[in-house]
Amino acid sequence: MNDETRKFQVEEVDATTPPPRARVEDAAPSAESSAEKLGRKRDYLEGFLAEKPQDSDPAEPGGAVYDGVIAALKEIYDPEIPVNIYDLGLIYGVDVSPDASVAVTMTLTTPHCPVAESMPGEVELRVASVPGVRDCEVNLVWDPPWDMAKMSDEAKLELGML
Repeated sequence: MNDETRKFQVEEVDATTPPPRARVEDAAPSAESSAEKLGRKRDYLEGFLAEKPQDSDPAEPGGAVYDGVIAALKEIYDPEIPVNIYDLGLIYGVDVSPDASVAVTMTLTTPHCPVAESMPGEVELRVASVPGVRDCEVNLVWDPPWDMAKMSDEAKLELGML
């Protein structure tokens, strides 16, 4: 490329006229009167304010059954560590089916945990007692293994790890 093709042409201007400002008077006249427009707005607002919130799916997070299951899990404490099993990170998954059957996937801190035989049974009983739950199945898994990184910040704070 030569220098001539890379040059810009500049035009100097002393003054320009500003663009016209938009004014309410310049707007196109509406066929609707002010009273009609106000009535339409009132109808819209009344309908909006009268509308009830949509019910969330009870099986989804935020739903009554799901939240009840989580609350029940937060009432079960590990006997060796004074933190509930949910905040401790022992619960890997909570699945609630449309017919309110609950499947809890969980682990323990170690396979040699003294409550390895009783903890899944306690989880099953507590979750099955939640209002709206039809039945509960607890799946105890060892993979991935539990580690301290799975604990919630609340659990770490309670144990003095933060």
